[in-house]
Amino acid sequence: MRIKPRQQLLEIWEAVAPQLQHEHQPGALPNCVSEAERLLCLLYPATEVPVLRLDEPDRTAEDVLAALRKLGDSVEIPRALMDAAADYFERNSMSGVPTFGAGDYYRSDEADAEITEEQLRLGVVDSYSLSITLCLATLGFLKVFSRNLTRSDLRRRADELQEAASVRLSAAMAALLRCFTVSVFEADSERGQVLCERINRAGLSNRAVVQKLQTKLQPLRASIRDQFTLGLAGGDALENENLLFECGWSWGVVEGAPPVDTPEDIGPQPAGVAQNAPYLYFTVVALDGIADLFSDRTMILGLLNEGQQRLANALQLRWKLTQEYWSTLARFEDQAWPLEDIPWRTTDGQDSLYFSLLVSSILVQDLLRRRATDADLNRTVNVLEELGVRSKTTRRMVPGDAGLSLHRQGVPLTLLGSERLGPMLRWSVADFSPQLLKRTVQLAKLAQAVGPHDRLLRLAEQIMDHLWQRRIPSGQFARLWDDLSAVSPDVETHTEAVSWSLTERMVEALIATADMIGETPIRSPRLTEVATDLLGEADHLLDKEMMAAAAGGFASVQNTLNQAESRLQLARRLLRDSPGTACALAVQVLTALDELAAARRTAAWGS
Repeated sequence: MRIKPRQQLLEIWEAVAPQLQHEHQPGALPNCVSEAERLLCLLYPATEVPVLRLDEPDRTAEDVLAALRKLGDSVEIPRALMDAAADYFERNSMSGVPTFGAGDYYRSDEADAEITEEQLRLGVVDSYSLSITLCLATLGFLKVFSRNLTRSDLRRRADELQEAASVRLSAAMAALLRCFTVSVFEADSERGQVLCERINRAGLSNRAVVQKLQTKLQPLRASIRDQFTLGLAGGDALENENLLFECGWSWGVVEGAPPVDTPEDIGPQPAGVAQNAPYLYFTVVALDGIADLFSDRTMILGLLNEGQQRLANALQLRWKLTQEYWSTLARFEDQAWPLEDIPWRTTDGQDSLYFSLLVSSILVQDLLRRRATDADLNRTVNVLEELGVRSKTTRRMVPGDAGLSLHRQGVPLTLLGSERLGPMLRWSVADFSPQLLKRTVQLAKLAQAVGPHDRLLRLAEQIMDHLWQRRIPSGQFARLWDDLSAVSPDVETHTEAVSWSLTERMVEALIATADMIGETPIRSPRLTEVATDLLGEADHLLDKEMMAAAAGGFASVQNTLNQAESRLQLARRLLRDSPGTACALAVQVLTALDELAAARRTAAWGS
């Protein structure tokens, strides 16, 4: 199906609007991840997609008002968003200090073992990353909306909400710094052997692979060793250049991570318990959130204060070097990328299609950052297409299909270190298809050749068809996600609650699509050449017709010639960025001129 971000986001808004107010269960600890996902389904598109803006009531589009009519009119809708955001910030704080507990998203890895309250209050990278996105969206929304507020009570509420969002933003950024880890290990250890085996597709000896990897990673090692000071535990181990290393984000604040020195009033920084080793999933989640800190909107509106800018700079450095690290592993051998050997195996010995998608996600972000070559882009397209097929996202599922588990149960991640506070915790992720859609359209934005761009659009449409079928068909959460019964014969009709995680990921993918559509169309050299030839012929024929037209002749003939001249001028202006449109205009002019010439010939014969 064709992806139509505006229309499809409005359908989601219409379904989400009645669910905006969170129904808090008495006695239950808040789940700041789920609540942020729900709120972002509305607030994120409203700040990232210009045609869906809600911060200027007088300019709100009619179809937007229709989709959100249950929240009120153009004046009441922004106030409803303010109330929902204020409720979120208040509920997820204690004595003014932000809290980041993931609550019922945690699962026990041990049968019949009850998760402790201390564990339910543990922050997780999803909490921090989504908080960054939500706080920036809130601050950007308020920056514009509050300009036209005249009532003192509304201005006071906006100021209080802005302060709460800023405090939470600072706390999330500091925590995310403390979740970053550089894990070192011996080359002949189990982890070292798995890593070398993973990237060695040329049949080299283990010693040769280690030497080559050390050489490729030397600049990164030096940068991490010399520049990373905020919130990093165990960075001194990089001094030993015989050790291999991995970098990225663990699932939570790393054990032994020092407090971040910041002038921001973020309250006490709790000790970490997370294993000092990166997780691919949490690394990708962190990278996505950090990217919002230096987006064009964040910079233009000046959403960060001086202390936050310092934290953002530290996170951006980690963002850049982490992408370079995993991109180096993914493309270690020029002739045969390790990423092309699906599925990816992590250094703890687990392999999954999902891990291949996660490494692809980091590679796509790295390609976007450094404007990749066509060869790199084409090979990445091949990987994404293969993941779509193997995951049964772009192929039909059959009874007993093994691909179902990737979308239903998802990939379980054991949160090592959580056992210090109770039973071992588990985190499950089942967002394969929307993640694949998002990375596909992000790569399509980068494509500068018609062939790869068209392949990516076709792949995105296939993924969208799969995902759109998975919407809940009826009930309270109709038109939200997730109902697998439409794509798998092994799943009964949907009876469970909505998945805010999957719904929010769909919103992210549609925002990425809207961003891609906003780019200038791909310029085809061949089409530009054809358009140039057509315009040359049209210019010449127009000159001939102007010479043949008698002064004081028919007004209709003169109008046609004037219109042809205007169209050719427009076509010349469009030639560089829209050669196809220039072609169409040139053909229109040629057709009109041919009709004039034919009419003149007929008149000559009649006389």
